[in-house]
Amino acid sequence: MTGPLNIVVGITGGIAAYKAVGVVRELVLAGHDVHVVATEAALEFVGRPTLEAISRNEVHTDLFTGVAEVRHVAIGQAADVIVVAPATANTLAKLAHGLADDLLTTTVLASAAPVVIAPAMHTEMWQHPATVANLALLRDRGAIVVGPEDGQLTGADRGPGRMSEPADIVAATLAAAGPKDLAGLRVLVSAGGTREPLDPVRFIGNRSSGRQGLEIAIAARDRGAAVTLVAAHLEVAVPRGIALVEVGTAEELRDAMRQAASDADVVVMAAAVADYRPAQASATKLKKEELGDALRVDLVQNPDVLRELVEHRRPGQTIVGFAAETETDPGRLLELARRKAARKGADALVVNRVGWTEGFGAAVGNAVTVLGADGRRLADTEGTKSAVAGSVLDVVLALRGHPERAL
Repeated sequence: MTGPLNIVVGITGGIAAYKAVGVVRELVLAGHDVHVVATEAALEFVGRPTLEAISRNEVHTDLFTGVAEVRHVAIGQAADVIVVAPATANTLAKLAHGLADDLLTTTVLASAAPVVIAPAMHTEMWQHPATVANLALLRDRGAIVVGPEDGQLTGADRGPGRMSEPADIVAATLAAAGPKDLAGLRVLVSAGGTREPLDPVRFIGNRSSGRQGLEIAIAARDRGAAVTLVAAHLEVAVPRGIALVEVGTAEELRDAMRQAASDADVVVMAAAVADYRPAQASATKLKKEELGDALRVDLVQNPDVLRELVEHRRPGQTIVGFAAETETDPGRLLELARRKAARKGADALVVNRVGWTEGFGAAVGNAVTVLGADGRRLADTEGTKSAVAGSVLDVVLALRGHPERAL
């Protein structure tokens, strides 16, 4: 889509509403026509004069104003994209179940435009099963979710639930309404962590949740690609529009990736694959009373899935690998990554620093550096996992001959 966009910014009643002013401002400065639809509760946090001065348009709040022009339908019909920031738990519930008891929810329900949602709430509300289910339902219908991040909340509270920064929300909003730059491409993504069985109830595994790989698959889908996700033990639901292949072990993942890669244009190996597996898994549960004080397990090396994909790549295929490292020194981390990039032979390697509290298993944020096959630094991204996903796909497009996407 070219030219100025008609963007509706929905603001709901949470303390993070003050950050929505930054979202509106950035969109206006980018040359777009921005219309704010605020709930009455939102105006308890941010005043109407502020929003009208920043948006340069009248702020809409009342369902029964402008009835003659059918405003409650017209605003949504005219929108190129709708972004709800912040989206409270209450608003997520309404949107998920098609409730329309105010102007904002009516506007969303009456629109066929892409919807971007930036949740913000306390951790307990964010993690409540009702909110988790509502968000899964919205994502399943194609809503684009930005954040939330892990950080300082209202008062002394910390944890996941902090609204993403305006820049991340604006980027997601413009991408949602922008050109489908991956249209016509078949994108294969792996995600999650493999598990290698010791016996029927125990395994050797890792702490990967699969969230980053899933965000890459979702971003590729939203940008027009036909996406297949090979997933090992994901901790999050996969929305519609993504073909899912579930696997358990490294060998199962290798077989699924080799098969699916045969006709893929882009392969992103984001899964955390176990380097070793038990030489032999017990057919029955291992009993400590039979084994004594020590258990010794012989391990054998698993196949190097990324290197095999590179060795058997089809012409024109772009392959991106991931490297998780615990090195804390930036210089040594980069050197480790460059050696791995040269060894693997992929077109790009995403270097992901992990530790006890970062990277693997983290619900929201991530920080990565993307290297080319020659060790050249292609991108540095820190923020939400959706922002990292967008950056990785921008690198893919640049590698495939779209220099305007180069970072």
